[in-house]
Amino acid sequence: MKSNDWLHGFRHSSPYINAHRGRTVVLTLGGEALAHENLINIIHDITLLSSLGIKLVVTFGARPQIQQRFDQAGLDSRFHDGLRVTLEDQLPLVMEAVGALRAHLESRLSMGLINSPMHGARIRVSSGNLVTARPVGVLNGVDFGYTGRVRRVDVEGIETLLRLGHIVLLPPLGYSPTGDVFNLSYEDVASQVASALKAEKLIIFTGEDGVLDESGQLIRELTVRQARERLADGDLEGHAADLLRAACEACVRGVRRSQIISYTRDGAVLQELFTRDGSGTLVSDDNYEQIRGARVEDIGGILELIQPLEEQGILVRRSRELLETEVDRYTVVERDGTIVGCAALYEYPAEKAGELSCFAVDPSYRRAGRGDDILAVVERNARSRGLERLFVLTTQTEHWFRERGFEPSSVQSLPGPKLASYNTQRNSKVFVKRL
Repeated sequence: MKSNDWLHGFRHSSPYINAHRGRTVVLTLGGEALAHENLINIIHDITLLSSLGIKLVVTFGARPQIQQRFDQAGLDSRFHDGLRVTLEDQLPLVMEAVGALRAHLESRLSMGLINSPMHGARIRVSSGNLVTARPVGVLNGVDFGYTGRVRRVDVEGIETLLRLGHIVLLPPLGYSPTGDVFNLSYEDVASQVASALKAEKLIIFTGEDGVLDESGQLIRELTVRQARERLADGDLEGHAADLLRAACEACVRGVRRSQIISYTRDGAVLQELFTRDGSGTLVSDDNYEQIRGARVEDIGGILELIQPLEEQGILVRRSRELLETEVDRYTVVERDGTIVGCAALYEYPAEKAGELSCFAVDPSYRRAGRGDDILAVVERNARSRGLERLFVLTTQTEHWFRERGFEPSSVQSLPGPKLASYNTQRNSKVFVKRL
């Protein structure tokens, strides 16, 4: 390495530093990573990321450490569908293993020796009951006992800690309102937390360089569709498949990108975040989703999307013929060739008002912010056309609109043509938002 190579690299990393400052990144380390000799370098890199203003959530696993305690206690460990069955008498050993790892990580993040990269960092690490869990229950006749799944993430609590500059440390444990503790899959914790926080990135550490192809070569990039095809074909199995599923799930639920990198490679996370080529495998869904104006060929997808809502009485029924004549009023979200969201804007120029109508999002994508994205596009289109207010008629979603600035109004406030066609039998409520 030339004496000034570091200077060149440092200067060229500045765009990436600026791009990530203030963003939330979720890192996840399995128990194998925590036992590896490279962990100390990963800790130093985590400290550097925090010093550069990146908001960090660190989730971790403990499978080998739990297994070690089971072996020492002479207890059998049973797995089913890739999940450990956690019996009541085994739960204390799980908590003991996880607690020891948590203390180990906190101690490493607290280092500040004068001759170490962490000198003067003064990292604050916070954890707590930030993940609510539920039991897996009985699947295919197998009672999973105290093995659980993520039920809810305390987004407000985590974001408060992140705003204070803390690194949030999340163990593979969840707590229930009944006071129970559940053993969780750390991949599930990482994916659910990243999506709930709408994190910029989910970074998953694995023993390989990333996702490898059949010849053992690193695959640099995968779309969610390509990743799922590999999983369906059986190209990956076991833990590697679990990690890739977690990456896909996070992207589907709103995380922009997931990266799978090696915990054995020194500086892998810095290379991934601050260089053009990165390190490991990038999983992204960006190329397969767009919000755009509707076209005639989208009508079948729109009908399929809104039909269930029409049958429930949430939306007014629309015929294919009507959609064909009004398709230019519609905005759609297209994802991998499928329409997963739509909305129409009807203009009333004389009143400088617009109606938000036929607003629908596929149930699988409602928690990932698609509704907000569609609304933002419709509002922007309405403003560009000189409209000053946007109104909506709804029977069941008033709170969603009120949370986004719509205020209750009377039926009499509707534009004349809309008032004349108002269906009194539906008794829809009117909400208006100033643009």
